[in-house]
Amino acid sequence: MTGDDKSRIPGIVRKHEQEILDNWIRLQLGAVTRRSDLINETALRDESRSFLAAFTEALQRGAATPEGKEWDDVRALLERLSRTRAQKGFSPAETAMFVFSLKEPLQAKLREESAKDPEALANESWTITALLDKLGLFTTEIHQKSREEVISRQQQEMLELSTPVVSLWDGIVALPLIGTLDSARTQVVMETLLQRIVEKEAAIAIIDITGVPTVDTLVAQHLLKAVAAARLMGADCIISGIRPQIAQTIVHLGVTLGEVTTKATLADAFALALTRTGLKVVRMSAGS
Repeated sequence: MTGDDKSRIPGIVRKHEQEILDNWIRLQLGAVTRRSDLINETALRDESRSFLAAFTEALQRGAATPEGKEWDDVRALLERLSRTRAQKGFSPAETAMFVFSLKEPLQAKLREESAKDPEALANESWTITALLDKLGLFTTEIHQKSREEVISRQQQEMLELSTPVVSLWDGIVALPLIGTLDSARTQVVMETLLQRIVEKEAAIAIIDITGVPTVDTLVAQHLLKAVAAARLMGADCIISGIRPQIAQTIVHLGVTLGEVTTKATLADAFALALTRTGLKVVRMSAGS
């Protein structure tokens, strides 16, 4: 950006700031990408006014690209806006259009003010286009990162919800597993199990794998890690849900579960746990 360009563009913007703002907001309100269900007109006007002011200030400082420190306030504003819109449900394209839609009212005023200087008009138009394109892409990047963070957090919450540790009896807890057991989930399983063992002062923990579709060498290793961790906390472990297919797979793979007690069903494991704690279930007669 030359010295003339540095002062001409922000000067034009400041001179027609309210008109540019009004035209820009009108374009956004009438756009097919308008999401009135996610943002009201008042909020849209506030965001547009704040961005245009910060954009004009950065231009006044003379930076030719939005990567410089002169654009810190603009990038910070767009980062907040992009994250907020991502959380509300805006798409990346809808978020970027907030910036891209500013081109038309800005270009209109540039043409009006620089009609007698085609070379200056071309240079200024290119400067504005390049800046807004980069800023629009910046919103897309932030939006994508925000969505990934939301998805990651939701996945973590789902992992925690899918590993409930229930108290079956005094000193006996059970952890029913459903779905694939990978390294990330194993960590959640161990943390949840150990916490409940401490809370309930459990002496026996039952890990039920009835809902685990397949057991391979890796899954078996994960189970053994959970068992070892529980033992370090003073709780004995029983693995239940060993179906015939799983038993055959474990034998075929040559996997050894060591000294871990296994049972076919959760009911069998619970009965064994009661026995180990000195209790037993008895059937009462009909007349009792």
